Amino acid sequence: MTYDDLVADVRAGALGPDPRTLRVAVAFTTRQAVRHDGRGTGYRNEVLSLRLAEAVGSCAVEPGELPDGALDDCVGADVAALLGHPLPAVRVAALDAYLMHVAPHTPQHGARSVALPAGSSLAKSRARARVVVELLDLPDGGTVLVVGVVNSLLEALRSRGLGYVPCDLKGGLTEWGEPVVADALAAAGSCDALLVSGMTLGNGTFEPLRAHALRHGKQLVLFAQTGSAVLPRFLGHGVTAVCAEPYPFFWLDGGPGVVHRYRCPGGER
Repeated sequence: MTYDDLVADVRAGALGPDPRTLRVAVAFTTRQAVRHDGRGTGYRNEVLSLRLAEAVGSCAVEPGELPDGALDDCVGADVAALLGHPLPAVRVAALDAYLMHVAPHTPQHGARSVALPAGSSLAKSRARARVVVELLDLPDGGTVLVVGVVNSLLEALRSRGLGYVPCDLKGGLTEWGEPVVADALAAAGSCDALLVSGMTLGNGTFEPLRAHALRHGKQLVLFAQTGSAVLPRFLGHGVTAVCAEPYPFFWLDGGPGVVHRYRCPGGER
């Protein structure tokens, strides 16, 4: 199954209600700038979210990339129309909202919820990173391609005795001065496993990475604020495990939180 196959199934009503009958009530963006205590660099996030009944679907975008009119396009529109919107972020957020509506993160749909403790933004980032990295099943000395650089994930990999190749479309350097490669597929061949952000859904790089993992029999673990309800659909189709984190995200609140882990059948520890 490919991403396009999944969209086709939703359009056909094969996974739930006809998407033409469901309308988005609320559209909003969340913008964040952060620089954790003790860290020398910061970053920004921007996320488009769509509310469908009780569900919220999200897709991260590069800061400033989303046109002002995107929210107006979404409000009151039916899901089927939004699945054909010219902006990838709108299409992904609409798909995520629909799948969150028909299959929320509950045990009956394969989710195993993990509590995140209250704390500072850095403490919660590190707690989430530990939950994500636990989904990798690699011996000491293995090398992980990390697509979507999150410094807390790199720390957690080092604590597990794992090497990594940091990758991000923007390139640059990590917090510790390590070079960040921009071409994930070019780097994937030398890595034992892939740890990939859900943002790859919005920028079109998910499918090539999924195909690589499937072709070479490598673990593909996803950490997903973008498409948290979309990516579990690919378990067994190149995806090994998913740490799903729907809105509201850990960085929005200092109180306790929760993420949801999925594994291929028989892979839960």
